[in-house]
Amino acid sequence: MDYKHLLATQLGSQLEGVDEATIMELIEYPPNPQMGDLSMPCFKFSKLLRRAPQAIAEELAASWKEHPAVQRVEAVAGYFNVFLQPGHLASSVIGEILEQQDRYGSQNIGQGRNIVIDFSSPNIAKTFHIGHLRSTMIGNAIYKIHEFLGYHCVGINHLGDWGTQFGKLIVAYKLWGEQATVEAEGIGELQRLYIKFHDEAEQNPELENEARLCFVRLEQGDEEAIKLWKWFVEISLKEFEKMYELLGVKFDAYTGESFYNDKMAAFVEELKAKNLLEEDEGAQLVRLDDYNMPPALMIKKDGGTLYHTRDVTAAVYRQATYDFEKCIYVTDAGQSLHFQQWFKVIELMGYDWHNRLVHVPFGKVSLEGAKLSTRKGNVIRLEELLTQAIEKTSEIIEQKNPDLDNKAAIAQEVGVGAIIFSDLSNNRIKDIVFSWEEALNFEGETGPYVQYTHARASSVLRKAGERVIGEELPLKLENHAADLLVNASEQALLKQLYVFKERLEQSAQKLEPSVVSRYLVDLAQSFNRFYHDSPILIEDAALRQARLALVRCTQITIRNGLTLIGLKAPEKM
Repeated sequence: MDYKHLLATQLGSQLEGVDEATIMELIEYPPNPQMGDLSMPCFKFSKLLRRAPQAIAEELAASWKEHPAVQRVEAVAGYFNVFLQPGHLASSVIGEILEQQDRYGSQNIGQGRNIVIDFSSPNIAKTFHIGHLRSTMIGNAIYKIHEFLGYHCVGINHLGDWGTQFGKLIVAYKLWGEQATVEAEGIGELQRLYIKFHDEAEQNPELENEARLCFVRLEQGDEEAIKLWKWFVEISLKEFEKMYELLGVKFDAYTGESFYNDKMAAFVEELKAKNLLEEDEGAQLVRLDDYNMPPALMIKKDGGTLYHTRDVTAAVYRQATYDFEKCIYVTDAGQSLHFQQWFKVIELMGYDWHNRLVHVPFGKVSLEGAKLSTRKGNVIRLEELLTQAIEKTSEIIEQKNPDLDNKAAIAQEVGVGAIIFSDLSNNRIKDIVFSWEEALNFEGETGPYVQYTHARASSVLRKAGERVIGEELPLKLENHAADLLVNASEQALLKQLYVFKERLEQSAQKLEPSVVSRYLVDLAQSFNRFYHDSPILIEDAALRQARLALVRCTQITIRNGLTLIGLKAPEKM
């Protein structure tokens, strides 16, 4: 039962000149149950209907037609409040969840539509650090949530595998590197060489020119440069894949910047043909003065390409390949101007799909106020962070539940989950100052708290016996059993379960995974209040079965929510 739609349909027939969509947007869930289960403020209609908000609310209440889902309605302080029939709410919510199981919350609103999501995108030869975690997990959650809502998603890892930095790395390797050391140390040694290059270049600026020329040779297909570059990519991907496996993240394509090398020339010719390119001191750029932006540099003086060139080429290729409804780019907010510039270039080229390009910015990660910098070695390796989280979880398990089965696997699920949830628990645009203490704090509104609630629900079902687990539990409660779930904690939990689908829609619309993570904390808190207030394994068979159904529904919903933001849902902890 869609209670908002029910309310909007009936009120729409009572409010002349007001459409149902407007009413749907106004309906809210009051924080205090004494104000109803749903409520609509009438202030917005006062000017249109030329009546006071309270008078409008009173007229709506007086002309309300009875409905089996609604217990009563009332008008208070300009609000029209609706109190649902407790048994109807219980029967409707529990019936839907038990019927849909792991599809509860899913929809087909995106059917037949393609969404391309460009996320993670680490740079080759640079350590996978905590700064990369944000793009990776925000993008992964956006992918999973859209897929759950029926969209066909294409996840692309646009690897930073091209650019002047490879000229720097090749120069550094030839000056100070050794093959055996790189083979043994992997990406750590490549990063050491990269940092050394910048240290040395401060004393010897000529190294920067040498690196630029080296990259031009790489772009022109120099055999030695290509061989070294491929080697660096291969070494880096091994470490990245290890991190992705630990995080449970997969991609549909690894088409990095180098993938577009043979496609950029045609794009540059198109820019020329459309009279958008302008030469400036040997470089070629697109002027954006009319849009209050600096020019978008497309070709450097030495003939080398830039991020703008590769990003526009990639967008044209993706639209031709995937015919996307949206192409979403998950990067830090510091790149916002870059995306505004090349989105505008796409528009100036006359492509009518320019408004389908979406930048999803997120706040930066710093170390106690200091910006992360690979050049200066100022990073926290993600592998180190995840390892410490897993070790801490193992220690807690040994203290609290040493006989737990599969301790190593659960320690990994909970430890990695704690880091992911911590990253996704705040609004994505918020800047984060990394703290070891906070990252490894499992108390309070955290991933482990939500996972533990799932494990607690699973434990109750195990204690109740196999006959109530999974498909064995009746798909629908008898009306008389549903009518038993009337106390405050039971009704509060039912209402939390009910809004799951709505929260997923909000998360997709806002491209904001924290909507789901915050919802899961609220749901876990509602369940734990219910668990303490309402004894479950009691002798009253009908009430026991009704409360067990509520436990099962919570278990299903938490598991579905955790899965969508990239966490596991252990049944034991």
